[in-house]
Amino acid sequence: MFNYDMSIESLSRTSEILETPPQITEAPKRVNVDVLKQRLLVEKKKEKVKRTIIFSSVVVSLGALTLLTY
Repeated sequence: MFNYDMSIESLSRTSEILETPPQITEAPKRVNVDVLKQRLLVEKKKEKVKRTIIFSSVVVSLGALTLLTY
């Protein structure tokens, strides 16, 4: 009634899978804190410049609207 023609190749293929040994990775390099602090300062400086530009454009826009209304 049922055909049980399983090939032995599929069973033997699964047994041929070899486990790879864990590879030894290099120790993580040390982080230079001064470099990280410098990056943080640069990012803060960029944020400050962005805020200054946005604030200045808002003030100039309000001034221009005030002059146009009179």
